[in-house]
Amino acid sequence: MGRRKVEIKRIENKSSRQVTFCKRRNGLMEKARQLSILCESSVALIIISATGRLYSFSSGDSMAKILSRYELEQADDLKTLDLEEKTLNYLSHKELLETIQCKIEEAKSDNVSIDCLKSLEEQLKTALSVTRARKVYMLLLRYSVT
Repeated sequence: MGRRKVEIKRIENKSSRQVTFCKRRNGLMEKARQLSILCESSVALIIISATGRLYSFSSGDSMAKILSRYELEQADDLKTLDLEEKTLNYLSHKELLETIQCKIEEAKSDNVSIDCLKSLEEQLKTALSVTRARKVYMLLLRYSVT
């Protein structure tokens, strides 16, 4: 007798739901352990049951270390997206690049002020940040669809 496909919906019977939760929780923890061993990766898994009980699993690094790394990554992503929103409010990406192109043409002359060069540098940094943010955004969209 083979396995049958289970319809994914809430299990109404409380005892059956609890048994399923325990089995699937253990299976998920085992898969996380296998992933960490096979791929030499750090895995953190947090499960909170319907009753509020907390189950956690971490491999490789400690849970605290994995979570702090996650927080750092999220903060960087939020800063990047925030910068993108700010620059979209000021100028479009194309307009920003055109402005930079004009400033570069002006900078080719010998009598360019330091302030103008600093401004150009800041605009180039902003354009680079916007480009990177757009790349991250497009990659996130690409991988969230698949």
